Amino acid sequence: MSARILIVDDVLPNVKLLAAKLTREYFDVVTAYNGPEALEKVAREAPDIILLDVMMPGMDGFEVCERIRADPETTHIPIVMITALSDAADRVRGLEAGADDFLTKPVNDIALFARVRSLVRLKMTMDEWRLRDSTSGQFGLLPSTRSAAAESIQGARILVVEDSPIDLEKINEAVKRDQCDVASCVSCAIGLERALSEDFDLIVISLTLVNEDGLRLGSHLRSHERTRQVPMLLIADEGDLGRIAKGLELGANDYLLKPIDRNELVARVRTQVRRKRYQDRLRANYEQSLSLALTDSLTGVFNRRYVGAHLPRLLGRSEANQKPAAALMFDIDHFKLVNDSYGHPVGDEVLMEVAERSKCNLRNIDLVARWGGEEFVVIMPDTDADAALVVAERLRRCVADQAFRVNAPVGEIMVTISIGVAVAIAGETSADHLLKRADDALYRAKRNGRNQVVVDGGIAPVA
Repeated sequence: MSARILIVDDVLPNVKLLAAKLTREYFDVVTAYNGPEALEKVAREAPDIILLDVMMPGMDGFEVCERIRADPETTHIPIVMITALSDAADRVRGLEAGADDFLTKPVNDIALFARVRSLVRLKMTMDEWRLRDSTSGQFGLLPSTRSAAAESIQGARILVVEDSPIDLEKINEAVKRDQCDVASCVSCAIGLERALSEDFDLIVISLTLVNEDGLRLGSHLRSHERTRQVPMLLIADEGDLGRIAKGLELGANDYLLKPIDRNELVARVRTQVRRKRYQDRLRANYEQSLSLALTDSLTGVFNRRYVGAHLPRLLGRSEANQKPAAALMFDIDHFKLVNDSYGHPVGDEVLMEVAERSKCNLRNIDLVARWGGEEFVVIMPDTDADAALVVAERLRRCVADQAFRVNAPVGEIMVTISIGVAVAIAGETSADHLLKRADDALYRAKRNGRNQVVVDGGIAPVA
């Protein structure tokens, strides 16, 4: 997973050390040495995450963080504050200013890399939901969703899995300041049962449970559809950074070290609940808009109208972020023969199954749409030519390798697709031009024998 990281610190050796560590992990690093320069780089470079020193002359890290959060264009960029300060009051101040985490110098590499990767995943998902919300708003169907900071946390339902009565009492006392409803349990089995049967805005899991594995519970929660999007806050001992890093890899959103500071807990809970409610609102807005105008009535995927509004925005964002974007254009081989041989109802069944297999073989940030007739389009953000080719070949195989069950005497039929691939080149912001190149590649795939992938400028042979 690659990402652009902005490092902000007024001490050159600190910047060089962090930059070297992150570059070795294949991150794209941008640097700034004071607050005003940081704000300028945020606006110009569009980083995916910011590592921000607190103690800087003039404009300190707290003020920089507040300014980034106050700008609607940058408010969703994750911020990790890095400082020599270790007092809980300073961590709380940073969290209240809008920071996502607070790492103490010297920075532990395990904690740093785990936190960076976790927040990058979060930002990728949030960026896609915000882009889709903006696209839906363009049609005038629904108003755009307000920012996460505007969300209320009152009445939030929080599940706490903790077997220490003292720590449980601290958690209860802290979160009830915001009139939160707390449900508690002392075992992972009971916690999983409640999480799968009730709705929660946040799940707090202790990693110090006696004879219990909180990470296993977190893994189970992320594997179930009902709890996959519910934020998880881990509570652990200070010497347990390895398990914390593993928890972040498994999908935990945040962590808190014991002994529990009530004010820090409140700040972290508020951040997670607000983000959850904001994402829920984005998802609800998106789903409602789709039902109004933006999906194909037969297959349930996006329609041409949506792509026409979404793709220019995506290309504009990709150009600003200097990241690639790819388009696949594919259609069903000899589809007219399917209709002529088995009738249009069977043809509709094939179209629906092709759409379903496409959705199941793409990332959740990718977009699949019916372009017209038997032709489909896939739009993939942050995807270069090599990755696009891998996805296209997987898509071709998932259609060709398994027969289609149809409501006809024959029972099942074999179906193949031809795919054209094009990747947005530097400076390309024309959606029509990108799709035209993908369509030209598709035409070459059909002309060369069908059931194959052709990349704009070359051909990938069938394996």
